[in-house]
Amino acid sequence: MNISKVSKDKKAYSDLLLLADEQESMIDKYLEHGEMFVLNDNGVKAQCVVTKEADGIYELKNIAVMPDFQRKGYGKRLIDFLFSYYPECKSMLVGTGDVPSALIFYKKCGFVESHRIHNFFTDNYDHPMLEDGKQLIDMVYLKRDRGGIKNE
Repeated sequence: MNISKVSKDKKAYSDLLLLADEQESMIDKYLEHGEMFVLNDNGVKAQCVVTKEADGIYELKNIAVMPDFQRKGYGKRLIDFLFSYYPECKSMLVGTGDVPSALIFYKKCGFVESHRIHNFFTDNYDHPMLEDGKQLIDMVYLKRDRGGIKNE
């Protein structure tokens, strides 16, 4: 298994990007200035896009694992990799929908709830966003501080 940075042709991973963020115009807002990483384990299994928001503050804008390989540790592996790749990262933020499956995943990865942006999904997407059968309305932001997880 290896994780590598993708510098060119990030759109080649559109299928994965769209799993985590199904509106291409929203992906376009962060894709070019973000850094993309791909996890390869006998084929691409997962990807993520990270942006630097301020000194020591990064945001995980997109993380997706191929459907057949979800719940096998690939997403957590990518998140842990980011903290080693960015030694200056003091805090990592991630925004997600208010659904248990996503919140449980990020909490298992050491994130805690930080704040919410009310009506984010209804105000910024051109169609109703659904996850786990629930319409997404608010964006829930979670934060993980360096050293904020026991096994780091």
